[in-house]
Amino acid sequence: MKAYVDEVESPAGLLAFAVNEEGALIRLHFVESDYGSVMEEDLGYEGYAVEADESRTAKVREELSEYTSGRRRTFDVPLAFAGSEWQKVVWRELTRIPFGETRSYGEIADNLGRPGAARAVGRANASNVLPLVVPCHRVIAADGTLGGFNGGLHLKERLLEHERRVLAGEETR
Repeated sequence: MKAYVDEVESPAGLLAFAVNEEGALIRLHFVESDYGSVMEEDLGYEGYAVEADESRTAKVREELSEYTSGRRRTFDVPLAFAGSEWQKVVWRELTRIPFGETRSYGEIADNLGRPGAARAVGRANASNVLPLVVPCHRVIAADGTLGGFNGGLHLKERLLEHERRVLAGEETR
Protein backbone atom coordinates (compact mmCIF):
# COMPACT_ATOMS: atom_id res chain seq x y z
CA MET A 1 0.00 0.00 0.00
CA LYS A 2 1.17 3.49 -0.78
CA ALA A 3 0.33 6.78 0.91
CA TYR A 4 1.06 10.09 -0.77
CA VAL A 5 1.80 12.95 1.61
CA ASP A 6 1.65 16.71 1.28
CA GLU A 7 1.23 19.84 3.41
CA VAL A 8 -0.93 22.94 3.21
CA GLU A 9 -1.54 25.99 5.40
CA SER A 10 -4.79 26.29 7.33
CA PRO A 11 -6.36 28.54 9.96
CA ALA A 12 -4.91 26.10 12.51
CA GLY A 13 -1.42 26.25 11.05
CA LEU A 14 0.32 23.81 8.78
CA LEU A 15 -1.59 20.62 7.94
CA ALA A 16 0.05 17.41 6.82
CA PHE A 17 -2.19 14.99 4.97
CA ALA A 18 -2.06 11.72 3.09
CA VAL A 19 -4.11 10.10 0.36
CA ASN A 20 -4.14 6.49 -0.71
CA GLU A 21 -3.58 5.15 -4.22
CA GLU A 22 -7.24 5.81 -5.09
CA GLY A 23 -6.92 9.45 -4.01
CA ALA A 24 -9.03 9.08 -0.86
CA LEU A 25 -7.94 11.06 2.18
CA ILE A 26 -6.57 8.67 4.80
CA ARG A 27 -4.92 11.00 7.28
CA LEU A 28 -4.85 14.67 8.25
CA HIS A 29 -2.57 15.96 10.99
CA PHE A 30 -2.14 19.38 12.58
CA VAL A 31 1.60 19.99 12.61
CA GLU A 32 1.21 22.31 15.64
CA SER A 33 -0.58 19.53 17.53
CA ASP A 34 -0.03 19.19 21.26
CA TYR A 35 0.55 15.47 20.74
CA GLY A 36 3.47 15.62 18.38
CA SER A 37 2.60 12.49 16.40
CA VAL A 38 4.49 12.21 13.16
CA MET A 39 2.03 11.26 10.44
CA GLU A 40 4.56 9.47 8.26
CA GLU A 41 5.61 7.24 11.14
CA ASP A 42 2.00 6.37 11.91
CA LEU A 43 1.38 5.47 8.27
CA GLY A 44 4.51 3.34 8.24
CA TYR A 45 3.28 1.41 11.28
CA GLU A 46 0.05 0.75 9.37
CA GLY A 47 1.99 -0.75 6.47
CA TYR A 48 2.03 2.17 4.05
CA ALA A 49 5.01 3.07 1.91
CA VAL A 50 5.08 6.87 2.08
CA GLU A 51 5.86 8.98 -0.98
CA ALA A 52 5.36 12.54 -2.18
CA ASP A 53 3.41 13.06 -5.40
CA GLU A 54 1.75 16.45 -5.82
CA SER A 55 -0.38 15.21 -8.71
CA ARG A 56 -2.00 12.65 -6.38
CA THR A 57 -2.53 15.12 -3.53
CA ALA A 58 -3.65 18.09 -5.66
CA LYS A 59 -7.42 17.66 -5.13
CA VAL A 60 -7.15 17.52 -1.34
CA ARG A 61 -4.64 20.39 -1.28
CA GLU A 62 -6.99 22.48 -3.45
CA GLU A 63 -10.03 21.85 -1.24
CA LEU A 64 -8.10 22.55 1.98
CA SER A 65 -6.75 25.78 0.46
CA GLU A 66 -10.28 26.80 -0.55
CA TYR A 67 -11.45 26.16 3.02
CA THR A 68 -8.59 28.31 4.32
CA SER A 69 -9.48 31.17 1.99
CA GLY A 70 -13.15 30.98 2.95
CA ARG A 71 -14.33 29.78 -0.46
CA ARG A 72 -15.20 26.20 0.63
CA ARG A 73 -17.58 25.12 3.37
CA THR A 74 -17.93 21.41 2.57
CA PHE A 75 -15.49 18.86 1.22
CA ASP A 76 -15.97 16.62 -1.79
CA VAL A 77 -12.77 14.57 -1.62
CA PRO A 78 -13.31 10.86 -1.02
CA LEU A 79 -12.63 9.75 2.54
CA ALA A 80 -11.19 6.38 3.58
CA PHE A 81 -12.53 5.70 7.05
CA ALA A 82 -10.61 3.13 9.09
CA GLY A 83 -12.33 2.31 12.36
CA SER A 84 -15.18 0.46 14.00
CA GLU A 85 -18.69 0.63 12.58
CA TRP A 86 -19.70 2.95 15.46
CA GLN A 87 -16.80 5.30 14.75
CA LYS A 88 -17.69 5.42 11.06
CA VAL A 89 -21.33 6.23 11.87
CA VAL A 90 -20.24 9.05 14.19
CA TRP A 91 -17.72 10.42 11.67
CA ARG A 92 -20.32 10.45 8.89
CA GLU A 93 -22.67 12.34 11.21
CA LEU A 94 -19.95 14.91 11.90
CA THR A 95 -19.72 15.65 8.18
CA ARG A 96 -23.37 16.76 8.37
CA ILE A 97 -22.68 19.57 10.86
CA PRO A 98 -22.95 22.76 8.82
CA PHE A 99 -19.97 25.08 8.46
CA GLY A 100 -19.85 27.57 11.32
CA GLU A 101 -22.28 25.64 13.53
CA THR A 102 -21.66 23.40 16.51
CA ARG A 103 -23.38 20.40 18.04
CA SER A 104 -22.97 18.85 21.46
CA TYR A 105 -21.81 15.30 21.97
CA GLY A 106 -25.31 14.53 23.28
CA GLU A 107 -26.97 16.03 20.21
CA ILE A 108 -24.82 13.84 17.98
CA ALA A 109 -25.79 10.78 20.05
CA ASP A 110 -29.48 11.74 19.85
CA ASN A 111 -29.24 12.24 16.07
CA LEU A 112 -27.83 8.73 15.79
CA GLY A 113 -30.70 7.26 17.82
CA ARG A 114 -28.41 6.56 20.78
CA PRO A 115 -29.48 8.96 23.54
CA GLY A 116 -27.10 8.73 26.45
CA ALA A 117 -24.15 7.79 24.23
CA ALA A 118 -22.45 11.20 24.44
CA ARG A 119 -19.26 9.68 25.89
CA ALA A 120 -19.12 7.10 23.09
CA VAL A 121 -19.44 9.97 20.60
CA GLY A 122 -16.57 11.70 22.40
CA ARG A 123 -14.40 8.60 22.13
CA ALA A 124 -15.15 8.33 18.40
CA ASN A 125 -14.28 12.02 17.99
CA ALA A 126 -10.97 11.50 19.77
CA SER A 127 -10.01 8.77 17.29
CA ASN A 128 -10.87 10.80 14.16
CA VAL A 129 -7.77 10.88 11.94
CA LEU A 130 -9.43 13.20 9.41
CA PRO A 131 -10.08 16.30 11.54
CA LEU A 132 -11.23 19.48 9.79
CA VAL A 133 -12.62 17.51 6.84
CA VAL A 134 -14.55 15.34 9.32
CA PRO A 135 -15.24 18.39 11.48
CA CYS A 136 -14.87 17.14 15.04
CA HIS A 137 -13.89 20.73 15.92
CA ARG A 138 -17.61 21.56 15.61
CA VAL A 139 -18.53 19.28 18.51
CA ILE A 140 -18.70 20.93 21.93
CA ALA A 141 -19.79 20.07 25.45
CA ALA A 142 -23.45 20.41 26.44
CA ASP A 143 -22.65 23.49 28.55
CA GLY A 144 -21.20 25.29 25.51
CA THR A 145 -17.54 24.85 26.44
CA LEU A 146 -15.21 23.51 23.80
CA GLY A 147 -14.58 20.10 25.34
CA GLY A 148 -11.55 18.28 24.00
CA PHE A 149 -9.74 18.32 20.70
CA ASN A 150 -7.05 16.06 19.36
CA GLY A 151 -4.18 18.45 18.92
CA GLY A 152 -5.19 21.03 21.49
CA LEU A 153 -8.03 23.42 22.20
CA HIS A 154 -6.04 26.31 20.72
CA LEU A 155 -6.44 24.68 17.29
CA LYS A 156 -10.16 24.04 17.81
CA GLU A 157 -10.59 27.71 18.76
CA ARG A 158 -8.76 28.82 15.60
CA LEU A 159 -10.94 26.67 13.34
CA LEU A 160 -14.20 27.82 14.94
CA GLU A 161 -13.06 31.46 14.80
CA HIS A 162 -12.13 31.06 11.12
CA GLU A 163 -15.63 29.76 10.34
CA ARG A 164 -17.28 32.59 12.32
CA ARG A 165 -15.20 35.16 10.40
CA VAL A 166 -16.05 33.60 7.03
CA LEU A 167 -19.76 33.62 7.88
CA ALA A 168 -19.50 37.23 9.04
CA GLY A 169 -17.95 38.14 5.68
CA GLU A 170 -14.62 39.17 7.15
CA GLU A 171 -11.36 38.78 5.25
CA THR A 172 -9.45 35.56 5.71
CA ARG A 173 -5.98 34.62 4.58
